[in-house]
Amino acid sequence: MTLVRTLFAATLALGLIASGCRAQAPRELVVSSDAELGAIAARLLPDLAARAGMELRAPVRIERRSRAELIDYLVFKLDQELPVGEATARVEAYALFGLMPEDVDLRGLLLELYSEQVAGFYEPDSTALFVLDDQQPEDLEALLLHELVHAVQDQHVDLKALTDPDIGNDRAAAAMAAIEGQATLVMLEYATEQMTGASVDLGQVPDFGAQIRPVLEAMNSQFPALARAPRVIRESLLFPYVEGAGFVQRLWVDGNRSGPFGDALPTSTEQVMRPRADPPVQVALQVHGGRVVLDDELGRLELGVLAEDVLGVRGPGGAVGAGGPAEGWDGDRYALIEDASGSRALVAAFVWENATARDRFRRAVDAGSGRFGGPVSLESIDVDGRALSVLHVGTTTALVSISLTDRR
Repeated sequence: MTLVRTLFAATLALGLIASGCRAQAPRELVVSSDAELGAIAARLLPDLAARAGMELRAPVRIERRSRAELIDYLVFKLDQELPVGEATARVEAYALFGLMPEDVDLRGLLLELYSEQVAGFYEPDSTALFVLDDQQPEDLEALLLHELVHAVQDQHVDLKALTDPDIGNDRAAAAMAAIEGQATLVMLEYATEQMTGASVDLGQVPDFGAQIRPVLEAMNSQFPALARAPRVIRESLLFPYVEGAGFVQRLWVDGNRSGPFGDALPTSTEQVMRPRADPPVQVALQVHGGRVVLDDELGRLELGVLAEDVLGVRGPGGAVGAGGPAEGWDGDRYALIEDASGSRALVAAFVWENATARDRFRRAVDAGSGRFGGPVSLESIDVDGRALSVLHVGTTTALVSISLTDRR
Protein backbone atom coordinates (compact mmCIF):
# COMPACT_ATOMS: atom_id res chain seq x y z
CA MET A 1 0.00 0.00 0.00
CA THR A 2 1.26 3.44 -0.88
CA LEU A 3 0.83 5.27 2.40
CA VAL A 4 3.65 7.20 4.03
CA ARG A 5 7.14 7.52 2.51
CA THR A 6 9.66 4.94 3.73
CA LEU A 7 13.38 5.36 3.98
CA PHE A 8 15.05 1.98 3.64
CA ALA A 9 17.82 3.42 1.53
CA ALA A 10 18.96 5.90 4.17
CA THR A 11 19.58 2.96 6.49
CA LEU A 12 21.19 0.90 3.72
CA ALA A 13 23.63 3.70 3.04
CA LEU A 14 25.00 3.60 6.59
CA GLY A 15 26.54 0.20 5.95
CA LEU A 16 27.83 0.91 2.45
CA ILE A 17 29.93 4.03 2.56
CA ALA A 18 33.42 3.91 3.98
CA SER A 19 34.64 7.44 3.24
CA GLY A 20 33.57 10.67 1.62
CA CYS A 21 34.71 12.78 -1.28
CA ARG A 22 36.84 15.78 -0.24
CA ALA A 23 35.93 18.09 -3.12
CA GLN A 24 34.61 21.40 -1.80
CA ALA A 25 31.43 23.14 -2.92
CA PRO A 26 30.12 26.63 -2.18
CA ARG A 27 28.24 26.80 1.10
CA GLU A 28 25.48 28.88 -0.54
CA LEU A 29 24.15 25.62 -1.95
CA VAL A 30 22.74 24.88 1.50
CA VAL A 31 20.70 26.79 4.07
CA SER A 32 21.14 25.38 7.58
CA SER A 33 21.54 26.47 11.17
CA ASP A 34 23.80 23.45 11.67
CA ALA A 35 27.33 24.08 10.40
CA GLU A 36 28.29 20.39 10.32
CA LEU A 37 25.26 19.31 8.28
CA GLY A 38 25.61 22.32 6.00
CA ALA A 39 29.25 21.59 5.20
CA ILE A 40 28.62 17.91 4.40
CA ALA A 41 25.57 18.65 2.27
CA ALA A 42 27.32 21.44 0.33
CA ARG A 43 30.20 19.10 -0.46
CA LEU A 44 27.94 16.30 -1.69
CA LEU A 45 25.27 18.19 -3.61
CA PRO A 46 27.07 19.05 -6.89
CA ASP A 47 28.24 15.45 -7.39
CA LEU A 48 24.85 13.95 -6.58
CA ALA A 49 22.98 16.38 -8.81
CA ALA A 50 25.32 15.65 -11.71
CA ARG A 51 24.86 11.89 -11.30
CA ALA A 52 21.09 12.39 -11.28
CA GLY A 53 21.27 14.50 -14.45
CA MET A 54 19.65 17.48 -12.70
CA GLU A 55 20.79 21.03 -12.08
CA LEU A 56 20.66 22.68 -8.68
CA ARG A 57 18.12 25.47 -8.94
CA ALA A 58 17.98 26.69 -5.35
CA PRO A 59 19.71 26.17 -2.00
CA VAL A 60 18.66 23.09 -0.03
CA ARG A 61 17.41 23.60 3.51
CA ILE A 62 18.62 21.06 6.05
CA GLU A 63 18.03 20.90 9.82
CA ARG A 64 18.12 18.52 12.77
CA ARG A 65 15.05 17.17 14.53
CA SER A 66 14.58 15.11 17.70
CA ARG A 67 13.11 11.63 17.63
CA ALA A 68 10.10 12.94 19.56
CA GLU A 69 9.55 15.48 16.76
CA LEU A 70 9.79 12.64 14.23
CA ILE A 71 7.05 10.71 16.03
CA ASP A 72 4.85 13.81 16.06
CA TYR A 73 5.47 14.25 12.33
CA LEU A 74 4.67 10.60 11.54
CA VAL A 75 1.42 10.77 13.51
CA PHE A 76 0.53 13.97 11.65
CA LYS A 77 1.20 12.28 8.27
CA LEU A 78 -0.81 9.21 9.27
CA ASP A 79 -3.72 11.42 10.28
CA GLN A 80 -3.47 13.13 6.88
CA GLU A 81 -2.99 10.08 4.66
CA LEU A 82 -4.49 7.23 6.68
CA PRO A 83 -7.12 8.38 9.19
CA VAL A 84 -8.49 5.78 11.58
CA GLY A 85 -11.63 5.02 9.56
CA GLU A 86 -9.69 4.47 6.35
CA ALA A 87 -7.09 2.32 8.11
CA THR A 88 -9.88 0.08 9.46
CA ALA A 89 -11.47 -0.21 6.01
CA ARG A 90 -8.14 -1.02 4.33
CA VAL A 91 -7.44 -3.80 6.80
CA GLU A 92 -10.94 -5.18 6.19
CA ALA A 93 -10.48 -5.09 2.42
CA TYR A 94 -7.00 -6.64 2.48
CA ALA A 95 -8.19 -9.30 4.95
CA LEU A 96 -10.97 -10.24 2.50
CA PHE A 97 -8.32 -10.49 -0.23
CA GLY A 98 -6.43 -12.81 2.12
CA LEU A 99 -3.42 -10.48 2.19
CA MET A 100 -3.36 -9.71 5.94
CA PRO A 101 -5.02 -10.79 9.19
CA GLU A 102 -8.22 -8.94 10.05
CA ASP A 103 -6.88 -7.86 13.46
CA VAL A 104 -3.84 -5.93 12.18
CA ASP A 105 -3.41 -2.50 13.79
CA LEU A 106 -2.29 -0.88 10.54
CA ARG A 107 -1.62 2.61 11.89
CA GLY A 108 0.27 1.23 14.88
CA LEU A 109 2.31 -1.08 12.66
CA LEU A 110 3.24 1.69 10.22
CA LEU A 111 4.18 4.05 13.04
CA GLU A 112 6.43 1.36 14.51
CA LEU A 113 7.93 0.58 11.08
CA TYR A 114 8.90 4.16 10.36
CA SER A 115 10.01 4.88 13.91
CA GLU A 116 12.49 1.99 13.90
CA GLN A 117 13.95 2.81 10.46
CA VAL A 118 14.01 6.54 9.89
CA ALA A 119 17.25 8.39 10.51
CA GLY A 120 16.53 11.31 8.18
CA PHE A 121 13.96 12.32 5.59
CA TYR A 122 13.14 14.89 2.94
CA GLU A 123 9.78 16.57 3.48
CA PRO A 124 8.16 18.06 0.33
CA ASP A 125 5.60 20.01 2.36
CA SER A 126 8.33 22.21 3.83
CA THR A 127 10.95 21.62 1.06
CA ALA A 128 13.46 20.71 3.74
CA LEU A 129 15.66 17.77 4.66
CA PHE A 130 15.63 16.71 8.30
CA VAL A 131 18.21 14.59 10.14
CA LEU A 132 17.53 13.09 13.56
CA ASP A 133 19.75 14.50 16.27
CA ASP A 134 20.66 11.05 17.65
CA GLN A 135 22.75 10.15 14.59
CA GLN A 136 26.48 9.61 14.99
CA PRO A 137 28.78 12.12 13.22
CA GLU A 138 30.42 9.36 11.18
CA ASP A 139 27.01 8.33 9.80
CA LEU A 140 25.85 11.73 8.60
CA GLU A 141 27.32 11.61 5.10
CA ALA A 142 25.85 8.19 4.39
CA LEU A 143 22.46 9.33 5.60
CA LEU A 144 22.47 12.52 3.54
CA LEU A 145 23.38 10.92 0.22
CA HIS A 146 19.95 9.51 -0.55
CA GLU A 147 17.84 12.33 0.85
CA LEU A 148 19.79 15.08 -0.89
CA VAL A 149 18.79 13.56 -4.23
CA HIS A 150 15.14 13.99 -3.20
CA ALA A 151 15.82 17.64 -2.45
CA VAL A 152 17.18 18.12 -5.98
CA GLN A 153 14.28 16.16 -7.50
CA ASP A 154 11.78 18.39 -5.74
CA GLN A 155 13.29 21.41 -7.49
CA HIS A 156 12.29 19.86 -10.84
CA VAL A 157 9.04 17.96 -10.14
CA ASP A 158 6.32 18.10 -7.50
CA LEU A 159 7.14 15.01 -5.43
CA LYS A 160 4.05 15.40 -3.27
CA ALA A 161 1.70 15.52 -6.26
CA LEU A 162 3.35 12.52 -7.92
CA THR A 163 2.71 10.33 -4.88
CA ASP A 164 -0.64 11.74 -3.76
CA PRO A 165 -2.77 8.77 -2.56
CA ASP A 166 -5.73 10.26 -4.42
CA ILE A 167 -4.21 9.28 -7.79
CA GLY A 168 -4.54 5.60 -6.83
CA ASN A 169 -2.41 3.00 -5.11
CA ASP A 170 -0.76 1.57 -8.23
CA ARG A 171 0.03 4.86 -9.94
CA ALA A 172 1.43 6.40 -6.75
CA ALA A 173 3.56 3.29 -6.12
CA ALA A 174 4.96 3.53 -9.66
CA ALA A 175 5.88 7.20 -9.18
CA MET A 176 7.44 6.36 -5.81
CA ALA A 177 9.57 3.73 -7.56
CA ALA A 178 10.89 6.32 -10.00
CA ILE A 179 11.63 8.79 -7.19
CA GLU A 180 13.26 6.34 -4.77
CA GLY A 181 14.89 4.30 -7.53
CA GLN A 182 16.80 7.30 -8.82
CA ALA A 183 17.92 8.35 -5.33
CA THR A 184 18.99 4.80 -4.51
CA LEU A 185 20.96 4.38 -7.72
CA VAL A 186 22.76 7.70 -7.30
CA MET A 187 23.55 6.86 -3.67
CA LEU A 188 24.87 3.39 -4.46
CA GLU A 189 26.98 4.56 -7.38
CA TYR A 190 28.61 7.21 -5.21
CA ALA A 191 29.12 4.70 -2.38
CA THR A 192 30.69 2.14 -4.71
CA GLU A 193 33.17 4.69 -6.02
CA GLN A 194 34.16 5.69 -2.49
CA MET A 195 34.75 2.07 -1.50
CA THR A 196 36.66 1.05 -4.64
CA GLY A 197 38.46 4.29 -5.45
CA ALA A 198 37.53 3.83 -9.12
CA SER A 199 34.99 5.43 -11.40
CA VAL A 200 31.77 3.38 -11.62
CA ASP A 201 28.80 3.52 -13.99
CA LEU A 202 25.93 1.50 -12.53
CA GLY A 203 24.09 1.93 -15.81
CA GLN A 204 26.30 -0.84 -17.15
CA VAL A 205 25.58 -3.43 -14.42
CA PRO A 206 23.21 -6.15 -15.72
CA ASP A 207 20.08 -7.06 -13.73
CA PHE A 208 20.87 -4.48 -11.09
CA GLY A 209 17.57 -4.68 -9.20
CA ALA A 210 17.92 -8.41 -8.64
CA GLN A 211 21.39 -7.88 -7.18
CA ILE A 212 20.33 -5.39 -4.51
CA ARG A 213 17.17 -7.26 -3.44
CA PRO A 214 19.07 -9.74 -1.18
CA VAL A 215 20.82 -6.84 0.56
CA LEU A 216 17.54 -5.09 1.33
CA GLU A 217 15.72 -8.29 2.28
CA ALA A 218 18.50 -9.10 4.74
CA MET A 219 17.52 -5.94 6.61
CA ASN A 220 14.30 -7.65 7.74
CA SER A 221 16.08 -9.30 10.64
CA GLN A 222 17.37 -5.90 11.83
CA PHE A 223 13.87 -4.43 12.14
CA PRO A 224 11.38 -6.45 14.21
CA ALA A 225 8.32 -4.50 13.02
CA LEU A 226 9.31 -5.02 9.39
CA ALA A 227 9.99 -8.72 9.88
CA ARG A 228 6.52 -9.39 11.28
CA ALA A 229 4.59 -7.14 8.87
CA PRO A 230 2.32 -8.85 6.31
CA ARG A 231 4.21 -9.60 3.11
CA VAL A 232 2.08 -7.21 1.07
CA ILE A 233 3.41 -4.37 3.24
CA ARG A 234 7.01 -5.61 3.11
CA GLU A 235 6.91 -5.88 -0.68
CA SER A 236 5.33 -2.44 -1.00
CA LEU A 237 8.20 -1.02 1.06
CA LEU A 238 10.93 -2.84 -0.86
CA PHE A 239 9.51 -2.22 -4.34
CA PRO A 240 10.55 1.44 -4.78
CA TYR A 241 14.16 0.65 -3.93
CA VAL A 242 14.59 -2.74 -5.62
CA GLU A 243 12.43 -2.55 -8.73
CA GLY A 244 12.64 1.25 -8.78
CA ALA A 245 16.45 1.19 -8.88
CA GLY A 246 16.30 -1.42 -11.63
CA PHE A 247 13.86 0.73 -13.61
CA VAL A 248 16.05 3.84 -13.44
CA GLN A 249 19.17 1.80 -14.15
CA ARG A 250 17.62 0.68 -17.44
CA LEU A 251 17.15 4.35 -18.32
CA TRP A 252 20.85 4.89 -17.66
CA VAL A 253 22.05 2.14 -19.99
CA ASP A 254 22.40 4.49 -22.98
CA GLY A 255 24.32 7.04 -20.89
CA ASN A 256 21.35 9.39 -20.49
CA ARG A 257 21.23 10.56 -16.87
CA SER A 258 18.03 12.58 -17.12
CA GLY A 259 15.49 11.94 -14.37
CA PRO A 260 12.81 9.23 -14.65
CA PHE A 261 10.08 11.86 -14.92
CA GLY A 262 8.10 13.49 -17.70
CA ASP A 263 7.48 10.99 -20.48
CA ALA A 264 9.68 8.44 -18.68
CA LEU A 265 7.55 8.44 -15.50
CA PRO A 266 5.86 5.04 -15.10
CA THR A 267 2.08 5.08 -14.66
CA SER A 268 1.80 1.60 -13.12
CA THR A 269 3.93 -0.83 -11.17
CA GLU A 270 3.81 -3.07 -14.25
CA GLN A 271 5.69 -0.40 -16.21
CA VAL A 272 8.35 -0.38 -13.49
CA MET A 273 8.75 -4.15 -13.91
CA ARG A 274 8.26 -4.09 -17.70
CA PRO A 275 9.22 -0.65 -19.06
CA ARG A 276 7.67 -1.27 -22.48
CA ALA A 277 4.27 -2.23 -21.06
CA ASP A 278 1.30 -0.13 -22.13
CA PRO A 279 -0.48 2.02 -19.53
CA PRO A 280 -3.22 0.00 -17.78
CA VAL A 281 -6.91 0.44 -18.42
CA GLN A 282 -8.65 2.67 -15.89
CA VAL A 283 -11.52 0.85 -14.16
CA ALA A 284 -14.49 2.52 -12.45
CA LEU A 285 -17.02 0.72 -10.24
CA GLN A 286 -20.55 2.02 -9.71
CA VAL A 287 -22.40 0.56 -6.72
CA HIS A 288 -26.19 0.24 -6.72
CA GLY A 289 -28.19 -0.51 -3.57
CA GLY A 290 -25.31 0.12 -1.21
CA ARG A 291 -22.46 2.46 -0.38
CA VAL A 292 -18.75 2.38 -1.09
CA VAL A 293 -16.73 2.20 2.12
CA LEU A 294 -13.38 2.21 0.31
CA ASP A 295 -12.21 1.86 -3.27
CA ASP A 296 -8.73 1.76 -4.78
CA GLU A 297 -6.42 -0.26 -7.01
CA LEU A 298 -4.38 -3.31 -6.10
CA GLY A 299 -2.09 -2.83 -9.07
CA ARG A 300 0.31 -5.26 -10.67
CA LEU A 301 2.65 -5.45 -7.67
CA GLU A 302 0.03 -6.31 -5.05
CA LEU A 303 -1.80 -8.64 -7.42
CA GLY A 304 1.52 -10.46 -7.71
CA VAL A 305 1.65 -10.86 -3.92
CA LEU A 306 -1.93 -12.15 -3.96
CA ALA A 307 -1.03 -14.63 -6.72
CA GLU A 308 1.83 -16.01 -4.67
CA ASP A 309 0.57 -15.81 -1.09
CA VAL A 310 -3.18 -16.36 -1.52
CA LEU A 311 -3.43 -18.34 -4.75
CA GLY A 312 -0.19 -20.18 -4.02
CA VAL A 313 1.32 -19.87 -7.50
CA ARG A 314 4.87 -18.63 -7.99
CA GLY A 315 6.09 -17.88 -11.49
CA PRO A 316 9.61 -18.52 -12.78
CA GLY A 317 10.59 -14.83 -12.99
CA GLY A 318 12.42 -12.75 -10.39
CA ALA A 319 9.78 -10.05 -9.95
CA VAL A 320 6.87 -10.58 -7.57
CA GLY A 321 4.24 -12.73 -9.25
CA ALA A 322 6.16 -12.91 -12.54
CA GLY A 323 4.92 -15.59 -14.91
CA GLY A 324 2.01 -16.62 -12.66
CA PRO A 325 -1.71 -15.80 -12.57
CA ALA A 326 -0.94 -12.07 -12.34
CA GLU A 327 0.67 -12.17 -15.78
CA GLY A 328 -1.45 -10.41 -18.39
CA TRP A 329 -2.88 -7.88 -15.90
CA ASP A 330 -4.11 -4.72 -17.62
CA GLY A 331 -5.76 -2.74 -14.82
CA ASP A 332 -8.01 -3.28 -11.80
CA ARG A 333 -10.26 -1.64 -9.23
CA TYR A 334 -11.72 -2.94 -5.99
CA ALA A 335 -14.41 -1.64 -3.67
CA LEU A 336 -15.36 -2.55 -0.12
CA ILE A 337 -19.14 -2.08 -0.17
CA GLU A 338 -21.90 -2.12 2.41
CA ASP A 339 -25.55 -2.85 1.61
CA ALA A 340 -28.69 -1.56 3.35
CA SER A 341 -28.55 -4.38 5.92
CA GLY A 342 -25.01 -3.44 6.94
CA SER A 343 -23.39 -6.49 5.31
CA ARG A 344 -20.00 -5.80 3.76
CA ALA A 345 -18.26 -7.50 0.88
CA LEU A 346 -15.37 -6.95 -1.50
CA VAL A 347 -15.79 -6.62 -5.26
CA ALA A 348 -12.72 -6.44 -7.49
CA ALA A 349 -12.63 -6.11 -11.28
CA PHE A 350 -9.46 -7.18 -13.12
CA VAL A 351 -8.82 -6.36 -16.77
CA TRP A 352 -6.71 -8.84 -18.74
CA GLU A 353 -4.75 -8.53 -21.95
CA ASN A 354 -6.61 -11.51 -23.38
CA ALA A 355 -8.95 -14.36 -22.50
CA THR A 356 -6.00 -16.71 -21.93
CA ALA A 357 -4.75 -14.58 -19.05
CA ARG A 358 -8.30 -14.36 -17.64
CA ASP A 359 -8.68 -18.14 -17.77
CA ARG A 360 -5.34 -18.62 -16.04
CA PHE A 361 -6.48 -16.34 -13.21
CA ARG A 362 -9.79 -18.21 -12.93
CA ARG A 363 -8.05 -21.56 -12.53
CA ALA A 364 -5.80 -20.14 -9.82
CA VAL A 365 -8.74 -18.63 -7.92
CA ASP A 366 -10.69 -21.90 -8.17
CA ALA A 367 -7.73 -23.74 -6.65
CA GLY A 368 -7.02 -21.18 -3.93
CA SER A 369 -10.46 -19.89 -3.02
CA GLY A 370 -10.21 -21.20 0.54
CA ARG A 371 -7.43 -18.73 1.36
CA PHE A 372 -9.52 -15.61 0.86
CA GLY A 373 -11.20 -13.96 3.84
CA GLY A 374 -14.75 -15.02 2.97
CA PRO A 375 -16.88 -16.95 0.47
CA VAL A 376 -15.62 -16.41 -3.07
CA SER A 377 -17.24 -16.21 -6.48
CA LEU A 378 -15.66 -15.21 -9.78
CA GLU A 379 -17.34 -14.04 -12.97
CA SER A 380 -15.75 -13.87 -16.42
CA ILE A 381 -17.23 -11.04 -18.46
CA ASP A 382 -16.40 -8.81 -21.43
CA VAL A 383 -16.66 -5.01 -21.26
CA ASP A 384 -15.99 -2.91 -24.33
CA GLY A 385 -14.34 -5.90 -25.97
CA ARG A 386 -11.95 -6.52 -23.07
CA ALA A 387 -11.64 -9.65 -20.94
CA LEU A 388 -12.48 -9.08 -17.26
CA SER A 389 -12.66 -11.11 -14.08
CA VAL A 390 -15.02 -9.88 -11.36
CA LEU A 391 -14.12 -11.26 -7.94
CA HIS A 392 -16.65 -11.24 -5.07
CA VAL A 393 -15.51 -12.00 -1.51
CA GLY A 394 -18.25 -12.00 1.11
CA THR A 395 -22.00 -11.57 0.71
CA THR A 396 -23.97 -8.42 -0.12
CA THR A 397 -27.18 -7.51 -1.92
CA ALA A 398 -25.58 -4.45 -3.55
CA LEU A 399 -24.89 -4.58 -7.28
CA VAL A 400 -21.85 -3.25 -9.13
CA SER A 401 -21.52 -2.04 -12.71
CA ILE A 402 -18.17 -1.50 -14.43
CA SER A 403 -16.90 1.05 -16.92
CA LEU A 404 -13.47 1.28 -18.56
CA THR A 405 -11.35 4.15 -19.84
CA ASP A 406 -8.34 3.49 -22.05
CA ARG A 407 -5.27 5.42 -20.85
CA ARG A 408 -3.29 4.76 -24.04
